[in-house]
Amino acid sequence: MFLASFKVSLAGVGQIFLLGAVGYLLLKKRILSSEGLNSLSRMVIDVTLPVMIFCQVLRHFSFQLYPHWWMFPLASIAITVFGLAAGYLFSGLVKNKQHKRQFISLIAFQNSGYLPLALIAALLAPEKVGAMFIYLFLFLAGFNLVMFSLGVRIIAFQRTKGFELASLFSPPVLATIVGLVSVYFGLGKFFPDALFKPLQLVGDCTLPLAMFVVGGNLAEIELKRIDIKEMCLVILAKLILLPALGLWLLLKFRLPQSIGLLLIMELAMPPATLLSVLTRHYQKEDLLVSQGILLGHLASIITIPLFLSLYFTLAVIQ
Repeated sequence: MFLASFKVSLAGVGQIFLLGAVGYLLLKKRILSSEGLNSLSRMVIDVTLPVMIFCQVLRHFSFQLYPHWWMFPLASIAITVFGLAAGYLFSGLVKNKQHKRQFISLIAFQNSGYLPLALIAALLAPEKVGAMFIYLFLFLAGFNLVMFSLGVRIIAFQRTKGFELASLFSPPVLATIVGLVSVYFGLGKFFPDALFKPLQLVGDCTLPLAMFVVGGNLAEIELKRIDIKEMCLVILAKLILLPALGLWLLLKFRLPQSIGLLLIMELAMPPATLLSVLTRHYQKEDLLVSQGILLGHLASIITIPLFLSLYFTLAVIQ
């Protein structure tokens, strides 16, 4: 059972990283420029992903089917707090004080959107994908809340800078809110197929484009040197201990398998590529972020299938 699940999970992760490899080569071969990558990233964040979220929520969500929908944003915040606690704990082993904040951010914030989105599509049967996408989009609402508030504070370290409420309402978050409001007021019936189908086609572009962006972002990373001790600690805490503890808790509380799958998937994700963007945006010296993201993604090729297959095996046994 374990080996069968591991092979399926490894194949799914392999498909995702092949898509990412295309984006990596596009940038390395200069077929796609750095400016083009930025435009592609903006198109995914501002257009295709919000459209995909809106279409999925409008067609697959209902407050009757998902009465506990509010738990997913809270679960996202809880996982981030869990990661922050682990980051602060392990940061005691990091001697260089300048490295501590970036070290903590690598453990606290995961690639919560692009990789799980593609992984869900690769692993699950078509009839189960819609519900899992709903879970993921609700989860991301909580993640964005923490990432663009506390995450920015950790990376930028600007105590005097005021909190910007508008930063929380990114296009994906707004699409989730608009979708939920539309469902609540029954506005879906006013969207004819002639309008909905083109929107759905735009949303369907999200998965491959998102992985091109991830691969391109990895291609832009420049490694001057690798801090071996810190990177081993990041991989140990982020990709092994956090998902292991999460797996134990999920099995102990016996959550429904689909919900447990999303949570273990998020816990097993490598550091967020967005951390590199924030570091560059706030003009902070990249001490650990880039190497943590790159090495974390490489290590996750093995650790993600490992924990997914453990979850599939142990959840079935229970």
